[in-house]
Amino acid sequence: MSKLKGSFTLPGESGYEKLTLQLAEKWGADVIRDSDGTVLSDEILNAGYGIYSTICIIRDHNEWAKKNPDKLQQCFLMTEPIVAESNTLEIELMKDFFPEQFRINETSDSIKYWQVWDRTSNTEIPRENWNYLNGKVMIKNIAPFHKYTVSFLAWRIWEEISMYNHTTNNWDKEHLMQIDPVYPETQEYLLEWMENWCKAHPATTVVRFTSMFYNFVWIWGSDERNRHKFTDWASYDFTVSPKMLDDFAKKYGYSLTAEDFINKGKLHATHISCDRKKLDWMEFVSDFVVSFGKKLVDIVHKYGKLAYVFYDDSWVGIEPYGPRFAEFGFDGIIKCVFSGFEARLCSGVQGVKTHELRLHPYLFPVGLGGLPTFMDGGNPTLDAKIYWNNVRRALLRAPIDRIGLGGYLHLVQDFPDFCDYIEKISDEFRTIKQFHKDGKPYVLKPKVAVLSFWGKLRSWTCSGHYHETYMHDLININESLSGMPLDVSFISFDDIKNGVPEDIDIIINAGYEGSAWSGGEIWADERIASALTEWVHKGGAFIGVNEPSASRGFDTLFRMAHVLGVDKDTGERVCHGKWKFKAFDKNGIIAPGSNFAAKENIYLTDGKAEVLLEKDGLPVVSAYSFGKGKGIYFSSYKHSTENAKTLLNTILYSSGEPLAQKYIPDNLYIECAYYPESKTLVAINNSNSAQSAGIDTDSGKIKVSLEPYDTQITRL
Repeated sequence: MSKLKGSFTLPGESGYEKLTLQLAEKWGADVIRDSDGTVLSDEILNAGYGIYSTICIIRDHNEWAKKNPDKLQQCFLMTEPIVAESNTLEIELMKDFFPEQFRINETSDSIKYWQVWDRTSNTEIPRENWNYLNGKVMIKNIAPFHKYTVSFLAWRIWEEISMYNHTTNNWDKEHLMQIDPVYPETQEYLLEWMENWCKAHPATTVVRFTSMFYNFVWIWGSDERNRHKFTDWASYDFTVSPKMLDDFAKKYGYSLTAEDFINKGKLHATHISCDRKKLDWMEFVSDFVVSFGKKLVDIVHKYGKLAYVFYDDSWVGIEPYGPRFAEFGFDGIIKCVFSGFEARLCSGVQGVKTHELRLHPYLFPVGLGGLPTFMDGGNPTLDAKIYWNNVRRALLRAPIDRIGLGGYLHLVQDFPDFCDYIEKISDEFRTIKQFHKDGKPYVLKPKVAVLSFWGKLRSWTCSGHYHETYMHDLININESLSGMPLDVSFISFDDIKNGVPEDIDIIINAGYEGSAWSGGEIWADERIASALTEWVHKGGAFIGVNEPSASRGFDTLFRMAHVLGVDKDTGERVCHGKWKFKAFDKNGIIAPGSNFAAKENIYLTDGKAEVLLEKDGLPVVSAYSFGKGKGIYFSSYKHSTENAKTLLNTILYSSGEPLAQKYIPDNLYIECAYYPESKTLVAINNSNSAQSAGIDTDSGKIKVSLEPYDTQITRL
């Protein structure tokens, strides 16, 4: 690795000036940042580095919030269902919720949006049959032994990220509240505050907005056995308030109710497809966040500073792949990353000049999973190797401008091997960055499109980090795709219902029945199945995973069963005969060590599907010829090095490409990227053991040997 400098953001810390400046030199930093709970001293500010200053625009205003408690952010909550034993019932609203996070909004503006539901009959209880007093709702004239719930608005009195930091790091400080900029008074206050802040921070070169206004949803419960009642990184449930609801009705011509958000207690997780009402609400919130957010960014620019946004925490309404993101005027976007798909998400954002990754592990004593990191029992160096191993394969495919760390720098003092490894990472990153500047990496022929309800809007993600959404097939597929030498795009059903774009060779549809990722009810639109059927017949390849194209009410559960050659029996075919088969992988598609879970009740539709892999008598991976194209079925998908190799083989096979070709190593544990303009080959070892491989190149076959997690660069 060449010893370059720059493109690295270091978390500094007052009181540790010597350590800060030493590591800035060691890691080649050109920027020093503060972190939540730290400040930078004058010595650091005046050391000649660029300075990032972190602001959370909605949570560092407790003095103003206490004077304006009616300007706090809110959300709808629903009580747990209670069975009535008579024709009256009393329900305590806050019984199920963390009292340090929520407080009931008892105002008349709020109560007009409350709803009481008979969940047994799925009917709303008329307003005259219930009354609220002292934290309880009394319901009358109801049916005994039916279930009842109350949906109500609550103030959020402890900002969730502050709440997490308190509990993780045992902070003993005041709880921070979050204010809602939807109110004109809040906007006036924040605009003035932003002006004053810029004047008071002349050394700051970059204002790092910790997102904007509204957090991802994180509802805590009163019982420690189920503290995290609901979490969704892309939900819009924390954006609601009586004013927002009133304004929405004026703009869109119809009113939303509590039930439109509560959704029978399921809420509207991003993993479930939604109706027009939610899409309208998302558009409404995003329009507001963009319009007011731009005013804050303009102030930052007025004072000669750059504005970056951190794409996590309070990011809702920002939607970096949304149509209005560029209107903010942000100069950069920062994404914290555990995995490759997150790096690709950041890299692909348009409308900003700088794309930066905040690497893990975070410099905290304890990691997000609750295990030790920078404390006794922790191994942050190994953590960094594993995270970098995940991210690096994506960085070979798509350019990133900067990397950095966050947290408390003093924690690294007892971990010199960690400091050495970050030096290696920073050098490696800057070298890879230079290759991208020279030109794009070589890609294989097939162009892949991932088909889901959200399409481009949720490119590369399934709402959240990998450790939170690991159970979804699509997030695992995204992770595998993130490091493959392929052009990948993300499309919605609207993009194909009138015909599949001509430049797409492979379409992947993955997810369980009813999910946003599989598609849910949208498959009932006959135009979707017809367009895809024609496209495959003419030579396209449809790869379905888990319950692809699933929709009830038709002759098959999978709408594309005639293309896949498999379907799922929902219990209606228990008396029907099943085709027998023998698994045979004549083309060597299944990589050694691949492991895919079988799915119950999957059967062959006409016996013509080639079963490549079976488990317990069930088809696990199969291929079906349909016209000039192919249908490929996977019963499940979890990312692993071995499974990723099988997926790549499948993509190549189904598009008519050979499995063995240039710039594909003959060892599945090694991946590579070739940069034609600089004639540079970068090989990486994705395993924790030494590996070697042969790689066919334009200059002939070369041999590479790599230590665990290592990188090797060859000039051809």
